[in-house]
Amino acid sequence: MKFAVAFVSGLVFALGLGIGGMLLPQKVLGFLDVLGAWDPALVGVMGGGIAVMAVAWRVFARLPRPLCESRVCVPDRNRPVDARLVLGAVIFGVGWGLGGYCPGPSIVSLVTLAPPVLVHAASMAVGVVAYHLVWRVAEAAKAASSDAAVADG
Repeated sequence: MKFAVAFVSGLVFALGLGIGGMLLPQKVLGFLDVLGAWDPALVGVMGGGIAVMAVAWRVFARLPRPLCESRVCVPDRNRPVDARLVLGAVIFGVGWGLGGYCPGPSIVSLVTLAPPVLVHAASMAVGVVAYHLVWRVAEAAKAASSDAAVADG
């Protein structure tokens, strides 16, 4: 059941991206070019997504439990903005601005096997792996310095 729900959700998402023009890098780059030939069409895509989610959130919040899970996972509003969030946002924005694809459309566009799409998706994969490696090293260094401080203390 989970697989079917995930597959249908992904299919609807992919169709929405295609219909909304999010698979066309020139459309996305035109939207990001606010100081030049700005194309506001994607405002409608975002507005439509927000409207659908607002209704879905209210409908599904009334269910006793989610369809395929035991509970609803809601983000914690008290979680602070940290370096990890800012770094992720910067990487996302730079990749989107340089390639004209954000992760969802990049993955959906892989079916075309177009060289620019393949390069973008491969770069995205390398970036994800590099980020996790850097984060792991940083966490290990932080733990080591914390252990050294306790030993010295």
